[in-house]
Amino acid sequence: MRRTEGMIVRSIVCIKRVPDSEARIRISADGMSLDPSGVKFVMNPYDEFALEEALRLKEASGQGSVTAITVGPEEARETLRSALAMGADEGVLLRAEAAADGLVVARALADEIAAREYDLVLCGKQAIDGDNMQVPAMVAQMLGVPCATVVVELRVEGGVAKAKREIEGGHEVVEFDLPGVVAAQKGLNEPRYPSLKGIMAAKRKPLSEKDVTLSEPKLELVGLTPPPARPEPQIVGEGPDAVPELVRLLREEAKVL
Repeated sequence: MRRTEGMIVRSIVCIKRVPDSEARIRISADGMSLDPSGVKFVMNPYDEFALEEALRLKEASGQGSVTAITVGPEEARETLRSALAMGADEGVLLRAEAAADGLVVARALADEIAAREYDLVLCGKQAIDGDNMQVPAMVAQMLGVPCATVVVELRVEGGVAKAKREIEGGHEVVEFDLPGVVAAQKGLNEPRYPSLKGIMAAKRKPLSEKDVTLSEPKLELVGLTPPPARPEPQIVGEGPDAVPELVRLLREEAKVL
């Protein structure tokens, strides 16, 4: 349920450009970065849930605004265009080199958001490249507003948000005054596909760019290594006669019994 009675919801959605989860990832020769050649980049899937929720809140009230913001290189402009094609009203690119430290990214986002009028900041619960799950809570802390993470249901009414969160073994419902930050989990909604009309309209929507200097990182990336190659499968026999050997291997080598 998304009730927005008596309120104009001005939403800011933080999005990130990430490698497609189906892309074949290779590590650069320096061992410190990913080789981008041949890799398709997309909007972080969890951020799509955040953006869709912001669009639905605006549609439910018939008013409001949705601004998409990202920190990244010039190529992230295309990710913002995708957000505009889905229905966002404005895009903002904070142009900077990619950073492994979520803290410096959160600080850049918070500085930009603090200078704007907003009711709700929505983010994906995590980015699928770093999987750190840090930025939403950091942004909320820097803005001095409440934060609800892993949200699967959201209701906004009269300046108050009620969010259902996934927790171990169940759900938790929290309520907080706006403004606030919400980190979206899969299941919150089903993101829409950009329509042809939306794609054409995106070309006319405002997309501003500004250079930002990221603060000194507290996290140092010392190297990237691929996961170990999977061992060749071992065939221990066929039919019932193979069971004793299979049990022995599971007990003595795999040590799962």
